[in-house]
Amino acid sequence: MGFGNLESRDGLLLLNIFLADKSYIEGYHPSQGDVVVFEAVKKSPTADLEHALRWYKHIASFSNAERQKFKGERQSIDHYGRQHGQDSQIKYEFKTPSVDPSKVQSPKKPAANDDDDVDLFGDEDEEESEQTKQRLAAYAEKKATKPTVVAKSTIVLDVKPWDDETNMQELERNVRSIELDGLLWGASRLVPLAYTIKKLQISCVVEDDKVGTDILEERIMEFQDHVQSVDIASFQKI
Repeated sequence: MGFGNLESRDGLLLLNIFLADKSYIEGYHPSQGDVVVFEAVKKSPTADLEHALRWYKHIASFSNAERQKFKGERQSIDHYGRQHGQDSQIKYEFKTPSVDPSKVQSPKKPAANDDDDVDLFGDEDEEESEQTKQRLAAYAEKKATKPTVVAKSTIVLDVKPWDDETNMQELERNVRSIELDGLLWGASRLVPLAYTIKKLQISCVVEDDKVGTDILEERIMEFQDHVQSVDIASFQKI
């Protein structure tokens, strides 16, 4: 049944697990699903629930009017996160198989052998052991030469300035000055935001195991003289 009670610790734990590999409740853009879940959460999750907290702060950065314009149709809260909700309810029952005592056989004693000093595992075992070592070495060499697939994502960030007097060229230079292993900055543009204010929309490609949206937001927000907020405009796996 969805996430359950999102005002409880258990519900927030399910939400945190659900958002571990997702930016939004549904798809790659904010939707009415985010609004429904956001309204059910009521208050900001604690810091140990880092994925839920990151999502909550992002949705909270939009005004109520902006959230009402998100795409999609509103569903009941039980509609969202159903898979995780169901998984959390699964219980496993293990039964010990019954055994008929009359069919239990006593272990047979090994036949007496006067030749106790005979080595039954001599040269044959040594040869098999050597073959095993060779197979393991061949497997390790093959695995070492096999190319590793690196999971990557394309992220588009909306970086909002304080006002129309903010130097947007300097703001962009600051953003691009961020260097991280697994981060490659891409194209950018200035998009009208309100009145004469424009926001910087900039794309990047990241290696999923090395760079997350949290660290990008934290590093960009360090330029507090220029940056008011950072939003994830889109997030797509490559």
